[in-house]
Amino acid sequence: MRYKLSAPSAVKATIQLPASKSISNRALILHALAGGGTPPSNLSDCDDTLVMIKALDENNETIDIMAAGTAMRFLTAYLSATPGTHILTGTERMQQRPIQILVNALRELGARIEYAGKEGFPPLRIHGTELTGSEITLKGNVSSQYISALLMIGPVLKNGLRVHLTGEIISRPYINLTLQLMKEFGAQAGWDSGNSIEVTPTPYVPVSFRVESDWSAASYWYQIAALSESPEIELIGLFSDSYQGDSRGAEVFARLGIETEFTPEGVLLKKNGILPKRLDEDFIDIPDLAQTFVVTCCLLHIPFRFTGLQSLKIKETDRIFALKAEMRKLGYVLRDEQDSILIWEGERCEPEARPVIKTYEDHRMAMAFAPAALCYPELCIAEPQVVSKSYPSYWDNLKQAGFEVTTDTEG
Repeated sequence: MRYKLSAPSAVKATIQLPASKSISNRALILHALAGGGTPPSNLSDCDDTLVMIKALDENNETIDIMAAGTAMRFLTAYLSATPGTHILTGTERMQQRPIQILVNALRELGARIEYAGKEGFPPLRIHGTELTGSEITLKGNVSSQYISALLMIGPVLKNGLRVHLTGEIISRPYINLTLQLMKEFGAQAGWDSGNSIEVTPTPYVPVSFRVESDWSAASYWYQIAALSESPEIELIGLFSDSYQGDSRGAEVFARLGIETEFTPEGVLLKKNGILPKRLDEDFIDIPDLAQTFVVTCCLLHIPFRFTGLQSLKIKETDRIFALKAEMRKLGYVLRDEQDSILIWEGERCEPEARPVIKTYEDHRMAMAFAPAALCYPELCIAEPQVVSKSYPSYWDNLKQAGFEVTTDTEG
């Protein structure tokens, strides 16, 4: 299946954004570790959060988290420290995503984990037990989800947990998000001098918790504003003091002429028409926004050099490869360096007459390329249902904003 998109002449909309997936999934683990009580409210309705809810509620022997990478990492740590034996598995793509770094770290703490298939990859057989280890060292450039998974179980470990991070630390905002949420649930955790994090064995406590809206989802509306002539877009549920690292996307979009005005309900987006000659940006802390800015800058004819993209190759797909392949369909020739840098200096090629964007089972490919319909009439997005991973109402929200979204009969 694929969708054909036609953009309105002017975009005017008030959008209720989905709840943050990052916060929802952390809050669910913390709520479970706190022993239950009132469940977190305003949880995300995306696939990743729904599989997490199902896994924690049903507690089946075999847990299939499908394509939910966050659930795989967080549940691996959670189940290791929780009594019971489980098989943790996922889609074919999930079984190709490495998890050995996390498994090795948990084993150092005393976890009993076996590979039920290929060494270093899911599925996992996890025998939950009391973890007596209290200190581990990890490279700072590993996935922040590994670090967050370990930190969240720290308060229930007999002797607490001390995590030493060496070298460059990527995605620090996601680690800080985890620490802030842990404190909301009563934990005592934080950075000490240097690059170490100390978690004391102070039990979590049940609390009433409401999840805020998702800044990652907001990025696609900033993108639409940047590509529109006279946008009038209000986004509900965003706050200036957000814990989410992707809130920095508003600062980067400010350099692309999109101003953010905070209101009691959320934000208003305003376009001032001021564009830079080029954009050089380090995405080490906001890798999930890379696709949004690659598409936006190309369509605004703004050359760029984006660094800090090393995590993109191990996301839902190899996002560096996918961006190069799909932007070429629109007539833009990107090049990459060192598996962590994407560059566009204005190189063009002949665009396809009727481009069909492949999504590679990656929700962010679909959502980052859909706004390109503002520049490419009748653009098509293949396998559009992938947005359910993080933003199930995305296509309905586009329709609400005046986009025509129809099933392409030729696909």
